[in-house]
Amino acid sequence: MASEKVETIVAGNYVEMEREGEVKASKSKLSKYFWHGGSVYDAWFSCASNQVAQVLLTLPYSFSQLGMLSGILFQLFYGLMGSWTAYLISVLYVEYRTRKEREKVDFRNHVIQWFEVLDGLLGKHWRNAGLFFNCTFLLFGSVIQLIACASNIYYINDNLDKRTWTYIFGACCATTVFIPSFHNYRIWSFLGLLMTTYTAWYITIAALIHGQVEGVEHSGPSKMVLYFTGATNILYTFGGHAVTVEIMHAMWKPQKFKLLYLFATLYVLTLTLPSASAMYWAFGDMLLNHSNAFALLPRSGFRDFAVILMLIHQFITFGFACTPLYFVWEKVIGMHETKSVFRRALARLPVVIPIWFLAIIFPFFGPINSTVGSLLVSFTVYIIPAMAHMITFAPASARENAVERPPSFLGGWVGHYCMNIFVVVWVFVVGFGFGGWASMLNFIHQVDTFGLFTKCYQCPPKH
Repeated sequence: MASEKVETIVAGNYVEMEREGEVKASKSKLSKYFWHGGSVYDAWFSCASNQVAQVLLTLPYSFSQLGMLSGILFQLFYGLMGSWTAYLISVLYVEYRTRKEREKVDFRNHVIQWFEVLDGLLGKHWRNAGLFFNCTFLLFGSVIQLIACASNIYYINDNLDKRTWTYIFGACCATTVFIPSFHNYRIWSFLGLLMTTYTAWYITIAALIHGQVEGVEHSGPSKMVLYFTGATNILYTFGGHAVTVEIMHAMWKPQKFKLLYLFATLYVLTLTLPSASAMYWAFGDMLLNHSNAFALLPRSGFRDFAVILMLIHQFITFGFACTPLYFVWEKVIGMHETKSVFRRALARLPVVIPIWFLAIIFPFFGPINSTVGSLLVSFTVYIIPAMAHMITFAPASARENAVERPPSFLGGWVGHYCMNIFVVVWVFVVGFGFGGWASMLNFIHQVDTFGLFTKCYQCPPKH
């Protein structure tokens, strides 16, 4: 039996995940269908619902900065680029995990994370860089979800200011500490995608029915600062795979991930392109001062329903962004392999506090997306994975023994390296360089205009 087990591990069949798959058969049907997911479909729903989230509401704002043509082209371009680097991350994960399993390492009670993949393949300096960028990005990704919650609920109930709503939703989102891992997001991922699908098509149809406002102007792109700020927000949109490794680890067969992110992106484009285009066509330059699409659409039962659905979805996305941070914190304090859900939940609570605080300091819905995109997503999601892939497979022996070989239709190893070099150069110059410059100028402008700890960012004056 022992020899058979070793042979299976060498073949890279991810033994402990299959064992978990056998365990689920003994669970109740309710748990199986709603709680304990690990299929390819679960992973697809997780990727698609996590990718679009609240950024759906800020893309019309980006179109007003970029203009219609650039907005559409950047979505297609960054969608493909994001899918490429997600594929690279999946290749590196499979390579790392197979190597470790050949050394008889057991991952049954341990969730592999991106910084550990970098550590195992490239050493501690890469681990530290991955840990810094990934954790900082996920921290601000969680902050953005809280800001979005407050921004959205205000369009249903403006009796409280947005800052007060942030306090309330911070407490609500803190309950995500009780969700153990990405295995347990099955029903949430499914519902989350239904919610964003409804919202996207509501925005599209409502904008078309509303028609163009009187004297509508479409002057974008008008300023370089606005142009690159908008482009960086789209870079952020398709950079939601900071949790790719954790989603893969939750799969029964992680090696099936491969092109899954591309299919998720293609679906997301069917939501983002029509909604952003219709809003920009209808409202034009008015969007420059309204970073939340809900702000310009007339109030109706359909809009209120969309707002409520997005609030629930923001709760789900908060959990998606925060769960990897919970794992890192658990590992730091030695609680990661504790089986008690309640003890782990208590240990996780300190992670929520700085997120809550930052959402109150910087409530700039829209501009904060671009800033996070240029300074953090550019490295976390694009530059580091592309460089890590090139360096990992630089030795001839690594290429010969690679678990996942590059497909010939992409030009083999040469094609892979050309694509990676292009990604690194483009994102560093355009995303981090120009995007960072533009986003920081815009962000500083928001601070100067509204101030830190502002009570109600971009709220219309009350009559």
